Amino acid sequence: MRIVFMGTPQFAVPSLKALIEAGHEVCGVFSQPDKPVGRHQNKLKPTPVKECALSYQAAGRDIPVYPPAKLRDGPALAPELIVVAAYGRILPDDILALPPKGCINVHSSLLPKYRGAAPINWAILNGEKETGVTIMHMAAELDAGDIILQAATPIHPEEDAEMLYARLAELGGPLLVEAVAQIEAGTAARTPQDPKGVSFAPMLSKELSPVDWSRSAQEIHDQIRGLMAWPRASTDVLGGAAVKLYRSQVLAEKRS
Repeated sequence: MRIVFMGTPQFAVPSLKALIEAGHEVCGVFSQPDKPVGRHQNKLKPTPVKECALSYQAAGRDIPVYPPAKLRDGPALAPELIVVAAYGRILPDDILALPPKGCINVHSSLLPKYRGAAPINWAILNGEKETGVTIMHMAAELDAGDIILQAATPIHPEEDAEMLYARLAELGGPLLVEAVAQIEAGTAARTPQDPKGVSFAPMLSKELSPVDWSRSAQEIHDQIRGLMAWPRASTDVLGGAAVKLYRSQVLAEKRS
C-alpha cells in the first residue's frame, strides 16, 4: 500500500521500520524539524524517525523526508493511507480527509484510557497494572477515533517509563502491520470508544517532580518510575538543594 508516515521520536521508529519491511511503499515521511544540540547549540540533530528514514535512503530506498512546513505537499504524494505515530502535531481536517483509506494512529495506551500526550507516564503514575498499544482510525477530536486493534501488556512492578516506552514501541510495529493488512483487505474494525471509560494523559511538567513524603510508599515508587526520564521525581535536602530520584523499591511492611 502507498503510505505517508508521520512520526518524530524513537517510539515511532519500530512502526516505520515495520511498514517498510512488510513491503509497503512509504512514499513520504514527515517529522519535526532538526533540533539544535551541543554546548553552543550550533549543531542540528535529526529526529529518530528522520534518522531511520535517512538510513533506508543510504541503503538505496526511495523514502523522501519532509518537515511539517511541507505538510501541504501531502496531496502531491497521493497516499492511499496516512499512518501517524507520535508525530507531535494535530493534523488539519483537509489532511485527515486526503487519503482514500483514511488516517490511522499508533497510540501508547488502551484507549479510551489515557488520551493525550503522556499516556505511558500517567499509566505508571496512576499505579496501573496493565497498558498497551491501540491502532485507531483518526478523527478530529484528539485520540477519539474508532479502534481497529489493541494489544495489552502488564506493567512490571519495577518498570519505569523509559523501559515501558521501549517495550510499547516494539509492540506497536507488528500491530500496525496487522492493522494495515486489514485495511487493505477491507476487514478492519471500527469499534467506537466507550465515552464512560475516557481518561486523559496531559503533558508532564516540572511541578510533578517534588515528592510528598506523606504519600504511601507505592505512590512515591510510582511517581519515581512514572517521571523517568523527564522531569524526574525530586526531593529537597539540607541546604535546599533538589536531588533527582532515579530508582526506588517498596519494602515489605515489618510485622511484630
